[in-house]
Amino acid sequence: MSGHPSLLRLAPAALQPLPVGTIRPRGWLARQLRIQADGLSGHLDQFWPDVADSAWIGGSAEGWERGPYWLDGMVPLAFTLDDAVLIARVRRWIDVILERQHDDGWPGPVHDTSDARRKPLDPWPVFVLLKALAQFQEATGDQRIVPAMLRFLRRLDTLLETHPLFDWGRYRWADLVVTLHWLYERTGDAWLLDLAAKVRRQGFDWRAHFAAFPYLSKLQTDEIYPAEPPPGCTFRLDMASHVVNNAMAIKAFGIWSRQSGDQADRDTVWRMIATLDGYHGQANGLFSGDEHLAGLNPSQGTELCAVVEYQYSLETLIAALGDPRLADRLERITFNALPATFAPDMWSHQYVQQVNQIRCAVLEDTVYTNNRADANTFGLEPNYGCCTANMHQGWPKFVTHLWMRTPEDGLAAIAYAPCELATVVRQTAVRVTVETSYPFEEVIHVTVWSEAPVQFPLLLRTPEWSTDAMLTIDGSTERLAPHAFHRIERYWEGTTRLELRLPMHATVIRRAHGGAVIERGPLLFALPIGAEWRRIVPGADIRIAAGERLRPSCPPTIAERLGDWEVLPTTPWNYALELDVAHPERSIQFTRHPVGATPFSPDDPPLVAHVYGRRVPSWGEEHGAAAPPPSSPLHSSEPREVLRLVPYGCTTLRIAEFPLLKR
Repeated sequence: MSGHPSLLRLAPAALQPLPVGTIRPRGWLARQLRIQADGLSGHLDQFWPDVADSAWIGGSAEGWERGPYWLDGMVPLAFTLDDAVLIARVRRWIDVILERQHDDGWPGPVHDTSDARRKPLDPWPVFVLLKALAQFQEATGDQRIVPAMLRFLRRLDTLLETHPLFDWGRYRWADLVVTLHWLYERTGDAWLLDLAAKVRRQGFDWRAHFAAFPYLSKLQTDEIYPAEPPPGCTFRLDMASHVVNNAMAIKAFGIWSRQSGDQADRDTVWRMIATLDGYHGQANGLFSGDEHLAGLNPSQGTELCAVVEYQYSLETLIAALGDPRLADRLERITFNALPATFAPDMWSHQYVQQVNQIRCAVLEDTVYTNNRADANTFGLEPNYGCCTANMHQGWPKFVTHLWMRTPEDGLAAIAYAPCELATVVRQTAVRVTVETSYPFEEVIHVTVWSEAPVQFPLLLRTPEWSTDAMLTIDGSTERLAPHAFHRIERYWEGTTRLELRLPMHATVIRRAHGGAVIERGPLLFALPIGAEWRRIVPGADIRIAAGERLRPSCPPTIAERLGDWEVLPTTPWNYALELDVAHPERSIQFTRHPVGATPFSPDDPPLVAHVYGRRVPSWGEEHGAAAPPPSSPLHSSEPREVLRLVPYGCTTLRIAEFPLLKR
C-alpha cells in the first residue's frame, strides 16, 4: 500500500448493507414494487428519449445524468424483484457502457453536447454511474465491474490535479466517497483513500456552511441569483441552497467520518438535520425546496429528487453510524412523502409535493421559489426531467436496506416491512422472513430459519415513538426500550418465531403558529380533498412532456397510459381541528382495513382516522396555494363536522398541517 499514513485507516462501518438481491419484498411491499415496475420505471427506456436514446448507450439524446440516474434505480428494482425482463434490460446498459469505455478509463460521453451549459469531462454523472455499477456487481458478481471502476478513478485522480471538481460534482462529492470506500473495502488499495481525501478537499465544505447557516427563511430570487456575489463569498449560492444538493449532503460528513475519525464530522450530520428541520422542515419528514430552500410554510414544495436522495443519505448513514434514529426518519419519508408524490399506478409523478396541497395545476402566480408553472402537476416530465430519471431508487433501495449485517456477523433489522432474506451467517445458511402490514399495523412477525445450529446476534430496532414495545420469543415476553437496537444473542436452530409488537398511539405534534399535525407510529395523517383529474392540453405556455417528449416508435400500449394532469379540488379544505392535544386518543378514532392491491390507495386506505373540525372561512389562498395556517387556537362559528383523515401517502390533494380550535 502507498499513500499518506493518516489515510491508511478506514474505520469499519457500524453496519454492512447486504448485497443487492439478498432481500426480497413480500406482501404489500412486493405489490408496491410491482406497481413501480409496471409503471413509468419499467417502461421509460422504451419511449423516453433521454433514456431510450441516451448517449451513454450510443444514442443522440442526453449524455449527462439522466441515463445513470435511471440505471441507479433500475438495477436494484430489477434484482430485488428478480424480474428477468428488467434484469436483461439493465444488463444491456451495463454491457454497452463497459464496451464503450474509453482507453483512458472515462466511461460514457466525454462531453454532453445536448445542453450548452454542460462542460467536458464532468465527473458528476459518472459518480451516479458508479453507484449503479457497484449495485450490479453485488447482484451478479460480474468481474468486469471493479476493474472498470478503478480505470475511471485513476483517470479522475490525475484529472483533478488540473481540473478540480466543479458545479454539481463539487457539491455532491459525498456520492463519490461512498463508492471509494466501497471499493477500498474490496481491494485494500490505499490510493482510493487518497483520492477520497482529494475529493473532500475540493468539494464544498458543508460542515463549515452549516456552522454558520445563512438561509433562515424562504429564499428570494435575488438571493439565489444575485447580480453580484456577496463580498467574500467563495461558493455558488444557487448550489448551496439547492434542495437536492442539501438532501445529498446530509450524508457527507457522516460518511467522511469513517476516514477522518473526527467526532465533529459525525456531529455535523445531526446539526444539518436539525438546522434544515428548524428553518425549512416539513411534517412529512422532508424540508422544503421548490428548487431552493423555502421555509416552514406547508404550502411550499419539495422536489421528488430530494425525497429519494434524502432516503439514500439516511440509508448510507445508518450503515456508517448505526444510529437507529436515522431509521425513524427513513421510515417517515418512505411511508409518507414517497408514495404521495406519485399517481397510485406510478404512471405519473410530480416535480414537487406540498404538505398542504389544495390543487395541482399550471399556475403563473405560484408560491415556489423558482420552479415553473407546472411543478406540482402529475405527468411524465413536469417542470424538469431530472425527477423522471431519478425517482426510481426510492422503493428498491429501501428494500435493500431493510436488514444489514452487524460487525459480529449477525443481522440487524433497520426498518420494518414484509420481506424475506436468505444469506450465510458463520458458514450456515439462514433465512429470515418478516410478515406484517406495518406501518398500517403494529404487529411484526419475524421467522428465523437456520440450516444447522448457529449462534449469532439478531438486532431489532425499536423506534423512538414506541415507548411500550414488546417482544415475544418461545412464549416469553419482554418490554423493549425505545430508539435502540434490541440485541438477541442465542443459538438459532431450525425455525424460531418472534413477535414484535410496536403499539401505535395517536400523537399531536405542534407546528409553526400553534398549528398541529396528527401522527400514528411512522404515519402522518391528512384530510383528503376531493380530486378531479383533468388532462392538460398541450399549449405554447408550457412544456408538456407526454406527447412531445416521446420516441416516434413509442408503443401504443404505453402511449395510452401517459398523460399530464391537473388535479383540482371538489370539496372544502380549510378546516381547523378540535383536538385534546394532551390526550389525543380522546378525540381521534382509528379504523383499520386490509391493505389492498394498491397499498397507498386513495380509494381504499388501510387506516382511517375520524376527528371533529370546523370550517375556517378566513383561511384562504395565496398564489394559488393554501395560505399558511392561521395562528392557533382560533374560534369558528361554522358547524361542527366529523372529518375523515387517511395516511398522507394515500392522498393527492390534502391538508396535513391544521390550525386548532379553542377548547
